[in-house]
Amino acid sequence: MIGLDKLTAVSPIDGRYASKTASLREYFSEYALIRYRTRVEIEYFIALCRIPLPQLAGFGEGTGKTKDALFSDLRGIYTTLSPDDASRVKEIEKTTNHDVKAVEYYIKERFDALGLSKWKEFIHFGLTSQDINNTSQPMMLKEALENEYIPALGEIISTLSALASEWEDIPMLAKTHGQPATPTRLGKEIRVFVARLEEQLRQFEGLTYPAKFGGATGNMNAHKVAYPGIDWNAFAGDFVASLGLRRSFPTTQIDHYDNLAAIFDCLRRQNTVLIDLCRDIWTYISMEYFRQKVVKGEVGSSAMPHKVNPIDFENAEGNLGMANAVLTFLSMKLPISRLQRDLTDSTVQRNIGVPLAHGMIALASLKKGLGKLILNKEAIDADLRRNWAVVAEALQTILRREGYPNPYETLKALTRTGAAIDEKTIADFIDTLDVSDSVKEEMRAVSPWTYTGL
Repeated sequence: MIGLDKLTAVSPIDGRYASKTASLREYFSEYALIRYRTRVEIEYFIALCRIPLPQLAGFGEGTGKTKDALFSDLRGIYTTLSPDDASRVKEIEKTTNHDVKAVEYYIKERFDALGLSKWKEFIHFGLTSQDINNTSQPMMLKEALENEYIPALGEIISTLSALASEWEDIPMLAKTHGQPATPTRLGKEIRVFVARLEEQLRQFEGLTYPAKFGGATGNMNAHKVAYPGIDWNAFAGDFVASLGLRRSFPTTQIDHYDNLAAIFDCLRRQNTVLIDLCRDIWTYISMEYFRQKVVKGEVGSSAMPHKVNPIDFENAEGNLGMANAVLTFLSMKLPISRLQRDLTDSTVQRNIGVPLAHGMIALASLKKGLGKLILNKEAIDADLRRNWAVVAEALQTILRREGYPNPYETLKALTRTGAAIDEKTIADFIDTLDVSDSVKEEMRAVSPWTYTGL
């Protein structure tokens, strides 16, 4: 069988684009999932010790170590967990045919090695697999977004903000329905995307990362029957909060995933804004409003030597579309499960890193593309010169203010004859108007370069 490397990987996420997605391996690989599961199991055991359960009140006695020192040793099981350690878990799984149970048995082996065998049956005490999965995976997503994805998106927003400031005073012909429209400013048009992305991030920050923690069918039955005097719901809420998550309650055996779907939906909206940006920049490049820096050695076309294609924006758009396809499926599928649960969520949830990977590829391409843009002011000015007709809105508005009869219809008759409208056409028209000289002077001051609004 052919070996696995960047050239043989089935997915371009781990093949062609591996360098752009490598940071996500710490969050979404099988190794990472094992590490996060181990982390939840260890932190849960420590939380039980801190209640303490009667049988854990003497945890560590006879070891010669304080509880705090032992807790540090226990945390070392997941903080130092290596790919080789994860391979041991996979070896155990060959026997158990159950991935979460394999993690439990691995931790028990580590307890034995630390001389803590007496207390190892309180590992995974009263839990079902989904208490671990539905806590580990939201935590993986949360930390990947906070540490990798949102900072990368923040770089795009910062770049766009800088470009908006740089191009703040560049007049530009607007296009509505693909037709010449009231002039705008290039910097303002870029700032529209900044505002849209910042608003989506603001909404994103209001979302919570959900975790299900409640035993076999969500009622903490095993916990209550063993220790009826403990407020297990309060315990579960506090424990989940200590991991930076929010407990979903009540639930079935699994999380209902509604809040997770909200996260996916918000990510999708962010991506949709970025797709819109990619298409606009692509169009501006095709209009020659932008040129692109030529990179020595790059080939734009295998047949046409002159071409410098907007490939970075095309790559970004394609990967954002891939991300949105998966995000849409995740947000629509995960909240649906038969009765108290079926297993369809298990295999699906393993793919939550896929849309983030495509997003990271897109953000890297977009960053590269934005860095290659060269403003072509000559082309922008030429477009404005060809379209003096767009000042008609300004002129008819001034005439409305002055009480001039039928101003809209007057300008419509001027600009829709099919003849070319240039600066002289407008000046000659103003001369024919029955208005004061001061109003005519005011109208003559309007041009495609000055009529750009606020």
